[in-house]
Amino acid sequence: MKIVIPREIAPDERRVALVPALTDRLIKMGFEVHLEAGAGEKAFFPDAAYQDAGAQIVSSVEDLYRDAKIVLKVRPPMLNKERNSHEIDLIPKSAVLIGFLETLRVPETAELLAKRGVTSFSMDTIPRISRAQSMDALSSQASAAGYKAVLIAAEVAHKFFPMLTTAAGTIPPAKVFVIGAGVAGLQAIATAHRLGATVEGFDIRPAAKGEVESLGAKFVQVELEEETEAEGGYAKEVTAEAERKEQEVIHQHVAAADVVITTAQVPGAKAPVLVNRGMVEAMKPGSVIVDLAVEQGGNCELSEPGVNVEHNGVTVIGRVNLPSALSVHSSQMYCRNLLALLGLLVKEGELNLNFEDEIVKGCCITHDGAVVHERTAELINKK
Repeated sequence: MKIVIPREIAPDERRVALVPALTDRLIKMGFEVHLEAGAGEKAFFPDAAYQDAGAQIVSSVEDLYRDAKIVLKVRPPMLNKERNSHEIDLIPKSAVLIGFLETLRVPETAELLAKRGVTSFSMDTIPRISRAQSMDALSSQASAAGYKAVLIAAEVAHKFFPMLTTAAGTIPPAKVFVIGAGVAGLQAIATAHRLGATVEGFDIRPAAKGEVESLGAKFVQVELEEETEAEGGYAKEVTAEAERKEQEVIHQHVAAADVVITTAQVPGAKAPVLVNRGMVEAMKPGSVIVDLAVEQGGNCELSEPGVNVEHNGVTVIGRVNLPSALSVHSSQMYCRNLLALLGLLVKEGELNLNFEDEIVKGCCITHDGAVVHERTAELINKK
């Protein structure tokens, strides 16, 4: 069975869906592995390393996709402006596509895949259950983003992170405030703590308290008289009154912080604005905000995708796709997530799509010419 890994064409993408060290595992599963020439170069994996591992390198993208049974990608298929054609048009009908398809953000992708007759699985809709932990690519990539956010903040900040005792006196540690204690937030908390900062973590979910404190940070809590946790452990949208209380607490801690890192996102919805203009203006000049939700609209009112905004001496950083900046290890983790899912979808060298399985059903977007993912279908029907 032919499995193919194309080169990612998104301009900001350095990751690749397969790493040389794990190529032999696909071969042992019964796959004939074909990789587009240069697919791993931006992640520092040369073609020769894949060839040594048993993969075939293909220069022509048409030849790559021809007779492909499974296509592995990182980013959603998109329009190739150089070729003036869409990547979906290259995928053989009845083939299987697996990647971050982001159909809750761009449901039109699902429509195109269904029209093409492609069966697709999205790594961003893997159910958050214990049996699927090894497939949870959202978590693996969020961990990379949280780590990188702290390094970016440390580079831009005008203060040391750790406390330093010098001949010129003692320098107090920087104060870091992390909003959102999901995977990205917890990694940011852990990284800032390791760098020696005084760290606080905020989340509307009371259950996050223990995780935040276990990483050496102080948990900032707001008492809300409503349910704050959605299915899968995500934070859910709250009422206007709850949001008002939340903002009052956040304002105090943002104003006192040297670095603020925001990570709050709601799947399939615009990110909540938690840091408004007034909060930014209350911060000390030289302070830094890193908004990890900027691609979903942003947690900070002033953040802009791909731009550093300077406001009243505060730098608001809107870097996008941070996992791509750690392309070696992000690719490695993502590839392991893909292999875990493939182990469920492929039995004895053949596709075995059991739609009674909670994981298979939960992450399948299109099948038999239809959009079968309920939330994606709802978004399409609302158009």
